[in-house]
Amino acid sequence: MTYRFRPFVVLSMTLLLASSAAAGPPLICHPFEIGGAKSLPWQGPAWMAVDPGYDANRVVDDTLALLTPDTPVLVRMETLRRATVYTRNDPGRAGQLLARLADRTAGKDSGSRDYALALFDIGYLTETFKQAAWISASSREGGSKFQPNPAKDGYAQITRAIALTGDPSMEFAAAIVASDRRTYGEGKYRAHLMRAVAGAPENSLLTRNLTAQFGADQVGELRRETQKSR
Repeated sequence: MTYRFRPFVVLSMTLLLASSAAAGPPLICHPFEIGGAKSLPWQGPAWMAVDPGYDANRVVDDTLALLTPDTPVLVRMETLRRATVYTRNDPGRAGQLLARLADRTAGKDSGSRDYALALFDIGYLTETFKQAAWISASSREGGSKFQPNPAKDGYAQITRAIALTGDPSMEFAAAIVASDRRTYGEGKYRAHLMRAVAGAPENSLLTRNLTAQFGADQVGELRRETQKSR
């Protein structure tokens, strides 16, 4: 897979960073809480806390093995975030991961949850790779090797998966992508976030992740709005 960089990726991610309550592109720089669920090896809360003893040659196979039909969406998000960190300086392996996730959509019933999860995975990884490319391009790592095609619309794949499942955790993922409001608009961002909050029980893992990502005040306000509308 060829990685090509486009200036508007840097502009879009710069605006996203400037508008974020917490610094850093959110799909890559803010780890997700997954409780005791299994994911790729990791050491600590930092976004780059890779396990130095982990054989990164295994990351593609290990990532696919972790993304089973029973794996919760939040765990999928954190696993794909970690996989991105492990592969972001290895464009060949990153391209292999994208290609193999894309292959998973083939042969599945297009109305099934399995298909929706496969679609979500490739869409979510595409958008995470875009944000990782911004980090590489704006750092001193010489990371211009890692450049996904910005024409690929992972957000559209995520929203198609939502249409098939109505999963509030997928709405959470879409809200993070759409928090780049210069690209997606305030309406899409707010709609995804409101549906995620409405579908998240108050003491759930999803609510904790929503609060960590968007702040307790915003989540509380949206929860009150959804409760009034019921």
